[in-house]
Formats: sequence, C-alpha cells, structure tokens
Amino acid sequence: TSQLTPLLYYSRKMFRKSPPITEEEALKKLAALCAKAEYCTGDLDEKMRRWGLNDEARQRNIEYLIDHQYVDNMRYCQAFVNDKIKYNKWGRRKIEQALWMKHIQEDVSKTVLDSIDDNVYVDILRPLLKTKWPTIHAETDYERSMKLIKFAMSRGFDMALIRRCIDEDITAKVDEG
Repeated sequence: TSQLTPLLYYSRKMFRKSPPITEEEALKKLAALCAKAEYCTGDLDEKMRRWGLNDEARQRNIEYLIDHQYVDNMRYCQAFVNDKIKYNKWGRRKIEQALWMKHIQEDVSKTVLDSIDDNVYVDILRPLLKTKWPTIHAETDYERSMKLIKFAMSRGFDMALIRRCIDEDITAKVDEG
C-alpha cells in the first residue's frame, strides 16, 4: 500500500459521493435544522435536491414541515427583512431581490415589505449617506452626488428616498449657513 500525501487524501475524500439519504432521514435532519433557526421552503428544497431526493419526496417533506409549523415563509420573511434592514442596512429593492433568489412568493414578500414605513428606510439611509459623503472623491459636487446616488442604489434604496435624503441634507446646510 502506498502512502498518500495528506493533501491528496483529503481532496479525494471531499469528492467521494456520500450514500443517498432517505426521505425519513432528510425529514429528521430538516426538522432539527428548523428547530434551531428560521429557514424558508426554498432553502429546504435546495438542501433536499442536493441530497438527491426526488421531487415527490421533497414536496412531502416540505408539506410536513409546514403543517407542523417547523417552517413558515411569512415568519422567515419577517425575520429576514428585519435583519437585512437592521444589520446589513439594505433598502427595499435589494431585499426584494434577495427574497426572490430564495424563492419566497411575491405576495408574502410584498406583504412584509409593504408593512415597513418609508421613514425606517430613511432613518437607515441618512447616516449611510452622511458617512459616505466625505469618502467620495470627485471634482464637482454634482459628480460627488451622482456617486452618492449610485452607492445608495447599490444598497437597494429607491431613488425617491435617496433624493429625499439628499435634498433634506442640502436644505439643512442652507439653513445652517
């Protein structure tokens, strides 16, 4: 028997196919996961697809988890939106896109996002813009504000909210000066 170098041994081990998982084993694993943290049905379906479960088995498992309240897309969506606004400082558009990528139904995401007042986004956006403004290098104020708008849009904020924050800041500077 020849000795394999550790790197070669681990690289072969990583690519070795694991035995297929049964529907019941998958359900136990998913129930344990859902008991620890919030997941959406899209995430769980993707996990089961990677585990090699067929469409019917995946659907049965998801229905069981929904019926027994292990998973709830509305509950997940509320937690996801709250976290993205509070910790990641994202705007509505970026959150919508992330929820779409997670296969959350549009009616669920729209309901949750519509319940959030625009002032919440403004309260997040205003300090972001104020801290970003001095770091932007530009030759004119126009160029600088265009870069600021581009930054805010990349965070997922609406143009109307961005304009509102910038205009309020400009009028505040005029009032001070």
